[in-house]
Amino acid sequence: MSKALSVDLRTRVLAAVSQGASHRVAAARFGVSAASVSRWRALEREKGKLTLGPLGGDRRSGRIEKHHELIRRLVSENPDIGTIELQAVLRGMGHEFGYGSLWRFFKRHKLTRKKRPATPASRIAPMP
Repeated sequence: MSKALSVDLRTRVLAAVSQGASHRVAAARFGVSAASVSRWRALEREKGKLTLGPLGGDRRSGRIEKHHELIRRLVSENPDIGTIELQAVLRGMGHEFGYGSLWRFFKRHKLTRKKRPATPASRIAPMP
């Protein structure tokens, strides 16, 4: 996984550019890419500072979250529906989600999909 370069390095690179060095020259001098120098200059112009953005994390759950109400409604209408069955119903409605995406959706919203039979009464426990 990539690692963000320090704000100190970014500041020194941009100082070299502001003193007249081109992006490529400054990038070669500090061992970074010219594209990074361009992005850092744009970030400094837009936001006024060189803050580090978040790395990694979930970038695709927004697609399934748009259909949160639909999925909840389908599950509440048919509580015994399995994940694969729900996937097929959603596909029939024009929404294509993978099994793992649905599983993570249920986990995020603390929805259980287990179908458990009723537990039989214990034969060794005293009866009231």
